[in-house]
Amino acid sequence: MKSYAPEPFVNFADETVRTQFDHELQHVLQKLDRTYPLVIGGREIYTDAQCVSYNPANLSQVIGRVSQATRAHVDEAFQNAAETFKTWSRKSAEQRALYLFKAAAIIRRRKHEFSSWLLLEAGKTRPEADADTAECIDFLEYYGRQILTLAERGKETLVPYAGEDNQLHYIPLGVGVVIPPWNFPLAIMAGMTAASIVAGNTVLLKPASQTPVIAYKFLEVLKEAGLPDGVVNFVPGDVLEIGDYLVDHKMTRFISFTGSQRIGMRIYERASKVHDGQIWLKRVIAEMGGKDAIIVDADADLDAAAQAIVASAFNFSGQKCSACSRAIVHEAVYDDVLARVIERTKNLSVGNPGDPASIVGPVIDQKAYDKIQSYIELGKTEGRLVCGGTQTATPGYFVNPTIFADVAPNARISREEVFGPFLAFTKASSFTEAIEFANQTEFGLTGSVFTRNRDHIEEARATFHVGNLYFNRKSTGALVGVHPFGGFNMSGTDSKAGGPDYLMLFTQPKLSSEVL
Repeated sequence: MKSYAPEPFVNFADETVRTQFDHELQHVLQKLDRTYPLVIGGREIYTDAQCVSYNPANLSQVIGRVSQATRAHVDEAFQNAAETFKTWSRKSAEQRALYLFKAAAIIRRRKHEFSSWLLLEAGKTRPEADADTAECIDFLEYYGRQILTLAERGKETLVPYAGEDNQLHYIPLGVGVVIPPWNFPLAIMAGMTAASIVAGNTVLLKPASQTPVIAYKFLEVLKEAGLPDGVVNFVPGDVLEIGDYLVDHKMTRFISFTGSQRIGMRIYERASKVHDGQIWLKRVIAEMGGKDAIIVDADADLDAAAQAIVASAFNFSGQKCSACSRAIVHEAVYDDVLARVIERTKNLSVGNPGDPASIVGPVIDQKAYDKIQSYIELGKTEGRLVCGGTQTATPGYFVNPTIFADVAPNARISREEVFGPFLAFTKASSFTEAIEFANQTEFGLTGSVFTRNRDHIEEARATFHVGNLYFNRKSTGALVGVHPFGGFNMSGTDSKAGGPDYLMLFTQPKLSSEVL
């Protein structure tokens, strides 16, 4: 088996690649507006209640209609998952890893197909969709190898003791609930699911209501790879109907969640309660967003900093938990950096991701659109509007990239997560003050620092309180196995997805000691 390396991104400057992608996109367009079932123990269940998924760039285009689970369906899924756990948990790490490797190979062969679904259902541009698909492959390949490493870890780490054979085994937890986000509806959804099952657990997968079709397409891949029925049970549904029920259920052993701070806190609180018939404390693995800053020092490469700020803030319309929503710039170069960022931002093409020229696509839905618009209005009272802030005439949920300058570090738009193409500029009188400003938020996910000063690099390394800190590069684009991803404080449990410790969160260590 080859050693792991991140999946390369495709080169859309290559005409052959563009032609291949366009061909696959047209093929996927012929598959829209179909109806999808629940899948419980391999059994397809169609319900009268459906969630209709729309293209956020073209609201007249229905991506698919997805059946909705009731609490009775959830109970059935738990029973099935618990029964399947008895056999799945006994399979070897090598056997479980093989399913992930097979799934990765299938998606690699159909890369443009999955990227086309991402373009249509999540509103991702071609490069952003390709990166999402590549990351999905990475999670499958990486976690498959990591479970093999974990299986050997107990034998290697224990201190030898004469007369005894001591072994530490990392055994699965049980039945888990996977609640992925809509913004990386293939990569993060697949990564959370793959980590759960390769560790030996069975799961109930509740996809994001905005992107359920992509999750179903991944389930089809798992079936094609031969994954036994009941290991992953597909239970999309109304959060008001089954959200709390999934978390509260006495059979839930763990919840793997990526999403908003508000929902993450609710899950964390509810999971702490022990219900009748529950004989364990539930584990929560949560990633809950960020309010990420890029700091620009007085001696930084200003053009590189401006380029990174724009890419981090506005790619995928700023809908990444690692997106730069604050630029904190030393006063000596503040005006220069601001001017460079404005110039670059005004050159971004906003439009339907189906158009290869589009750089900024839509935001995901009406709720997100309205929230961003409310923050734009708030920004007009807390800063100086220097770019964007206007609505587009394009049909769909499009928001022009927006920049506010001269924003105080304690302003709401400096502290609260907007999750859109929204950037606040703040002036700092020194590098130390810039870090102080960056830390003035309840989040602690990612941060980036542009400086040529080695002392300042070390100062930031020690005092910039984020889980992922980057120097002289953008704040987005963490690679599986290269940049383990997760944050501090209200950004979650710092579970470090795509890192060497992640799978341990889905296991419990069991010691066995035999006298020789």
